[in-house]
Parts: sequence; structure tokens; C-alpha cells
Amino acid sequence: MHVLVIGSGGREHALCWALARSPKVARLSCAPGNGGIGRHADCVPIGVDDFDGIVAFCRREEVGLAVVGPEVPLVDGLADQLSEAGITVFGPSAKAAILEGSKAFMKDLCARHGIPTAAYRRFTEAGEAGAYIRAQGAPIVIKADGLAAGKGAVVCQTVDEAVATAEDILGGRFGEAGAEIVVEEFMVGEEASFFALCDGATALPLATAQDHKQVGDGDTGPNTGGMGAYSPAPVMTDEICRQTMERIILPTMRAMAEEGRPYAGVLYAGLMITEDGPRLIEYNVRFGDPECQVLMARWQSDLAEALLATAEGRLAEHTAAWTERCALTVVMATNGYPGDYAKGSEIGGLEAAEAVDGVTVLHAGTRAEDGRILANGGRVLGVTALGDSIAEAQARAYQAVDAIDWPEGFCRRDIGWRAVAREGAES
Repeated sequence: MHVLVIGSGGREHALCWALARSPKVARLSCAPGNGGIGRHADCVPIGVDDFDGIVAFCRREEVGLAVVGPEVPLVDGLADQLSEAGITVFGPSAKAAILEGSKAFMKDLCARHGIPTAAYRRFTEAGEAGAYIRAQGAPIVIKADGLAAGKGAVVCQTVDEAVATAEDILGGRFGEAGAEIVVEEFMVGEEASFFALCDGATALPLATAQDHKQVGDGDTGPNTGGMGAYSPAPVMTDEICRQTMERIILPTMRAMAEEGRPYAGVLYAGLMITEDGPRLIEYNVRFGDPECQVLMARWQSDLAEALLATAEGRLAEHTAAWTERCALTVVMATNGYPGDYAKGSEIGGLEAAEAVDGVTVLHAGTRAEDGRILANGGRVLGVTALGDSIAEAQARAYQAVDAIDWPEGFCRRDIGWRAVAREGAES
């Protein structure tokens, strides 16, 4: 089977890395890919927004399965266009992808169907939002309704900060994505990521993960697309996973089907684990980045068969197998990220990094040029390590990070700190 992965980030490199291990995959392509994906797949110069070009490639090259990586083309209807062309596609329709495309829609769905989440209100006018914020007090969370590359949610510690943030977002900070905002209750607990494959009728839970969204050590500074992740997430006990499926994932699938938006693809729930159990922070309609890197490091089943079963509505007959080992990814980003940053700096030492036992360097914002690897984005590398514990995976990942020669890059030095602390307390 010829499989096409659509996207150019670390998530897509991780998917290609895992798909290349599948005996079902005779040929693997990626559009457009990046500087590291070429090790596993043929990179084809078609942008993720070139829907006609993607469909034409799939027809011409007899693609048996198209896997859509990023959220924007899903929200914009790429899966629909591929399906209409008779191409089997892994990824939800635009009607289903609204779960990520509109936070207001997601919150309203939860309210209608009793899915536990934070209390909220929606606003399009800054004055009304400010009055509500002042009545609620702080801390409080302000979110742009639409897609904002993982940067549209702001936890505000004071009322003045929250009012200013609401005005800023409604004033155009995220363009059309911020034409409406959601103002949410600040939930207390520990965040975790939960993934399930869904085919519209069946949901198959995957391994758990936990990411670090803030740019600075100690979970400080502004939110990013993600600075690192690890799997499994110790906070996600068997009981918490059971509650998540019963209270959040399965009710969401039923609700989407009832409302004429059957969900097929991977459903990624961002959770807050509170004293009352798991509550939904937000949904994403694709694998997380960098969570996908740690999931694919632990995945032992045939990924191509799992994605194909999802696309064809056969999940009820499928299972997933995972290594009991732990995985941890450290994201290396360009200096200045998540603000302004420069492109084009050369990255060295990648072979030395991958010489560390259990380490694979997955590329995100890179390009290959004249035998060199150059930085081509904000988040650039995902240094991914396996170990018998989170602490061992962490040590290996940072040993590999230290072997990379890239003065223009930086990373957090504490990825996995919660899990490492738990392991230390239990030893």
C-alpha cells in the first residue's frame, strides 16, 4: 500500500517513522515533509493547503491511505475533498473537526451533553467580556475561539491582565481566530493528554502522555505549541482513564453522531485531573505535537493497519500494543520562539545525538540544503528517548541534546519533572 502523510512537523516525522515499520506500507510519501522525514519517506513539494494538488497526487500515485497531520487542513475540509475523490483518508470531516476549530462550539457541545468541563461564557465584545471577568475574578482563562497554533489560550492571574488579554484578542491579535473569545473558569489540578482512535462508532484508547506547553522551566512564561512531552503519564491511572472514556470520550462520540457530525480520526483530549476526576480543557482533532513523538516511540502495533481500520470503520476488531518502556521528547526551538525568530541557522551534531542509546531525533522545523540541516521554524527538533523509567529517558534525551551543536537554539531543561519527582518519591 502507498501511504501519504500530509504535513511538515515533528508529528508528521513521528508518523512517518512509525509507518515505515509497517509491513503493509510498500511506499511512503510525505507532503511537503521536512529535512529529516526524507530518511523514512519520499518528500513531495505539495503544501498542506494545496488540496487540489494533494488529491491529484493521490490519484496519480495510487495512494491507498492519506493521513492528514495538522489541524488547519482538517478544519478547512481536506478530508472531505479526499473522500469525495474516492481516497481513503485518516482524519475527521470539517463538520467533525469543528471540535478543535471552534472552542465555543466545543464548550456548547459539552454543556448540551453534560460532559465535564470548566464553566464558561462566550463574547464578541470587549466591554461585555470585561464586565464578566470583573464579576468572576482571577485567576481566569481567556481563549481565542479559533485556531491559533496552540497559543490562543492565556491563563491570567489578575483581573486587569484578563481584561487586557480579552481586549487584545478581540482587537485582532489572532486575526479571525479571535473574533470571538471564550472566558473560562480556572481549573485546579494537573494537566494530561488522552488519545483515542475513533471510527464514528468505536473508540480505542491509546497510551497516555503529558506535555509542557509553557516556554520556560518550571512551566513558566507564555504558552507554545509544546516544549516537550513524556509517556506514560503517571497521573493517568487506570481509574482516571476509565472515567475519561466513560465521562468524556464516549459521550462526545455519541453527541457528535446525534448532531450529524460523526467523528472518525484521532480524538485528543486535553484534560485537567481535578479532585472530582478528569475534566475536559479542550479537544484537538489530530495527534498532539510533541505527544505524537512519545506515542510513536512506544507504539508496537502496525500503525498503518490501525489508521486504516479507523478510516474504514473497523476499529471494533482492532487492538493496540505498547512497550512498557517510557518515552520522553525534548523540543529544541529557535531563540526567540514563541515570539519572533530567525530562520536558516545550521544544526550540527545530529549523528552524535542519535548515537546515544535509545535516542531518535525527529525533525519539525528543518530543511535540508547542500547536505546540511538548517532551522526553518520555531520548534525545530524533537529529541526523543526511550528508557526503563521517565528519569532514564530524560537523562538520555538531555545527553543527546547536549551533543547537538546549535548555538541559535534552546530547550527547557526540566521536561518530565513531575513524573521524575513521582518516581523518586516511590523509590
